[in-house]
Amino acid sequence: MPGYAGTYSRPGIGVSWLLVLYLVVGAIVATTHHYWSNYHTLNAVASGVLATILWPLLFLGINLHIH
Repeated sequence: MPGYAGTYSRPGIGVSWLLVLYLVVGAIVATTHHYWSNYHTLNAVASGVLATILWPLLFLGINLHIH
């Protein structure tokens, strides 16, 4: 039909895939820094979640363990 625009789809990676990739890398980095080695207490789980989300700070030497 004349006058109507065609359908449009974005090429490339969507935001949700980038978020999943970010969290997977964060989980790997947090595991290699031993944040998920002891998850029997609430503080240890909170430390693991923080380290997974804020994983770039681990490379700067910031300690995210909650005591």
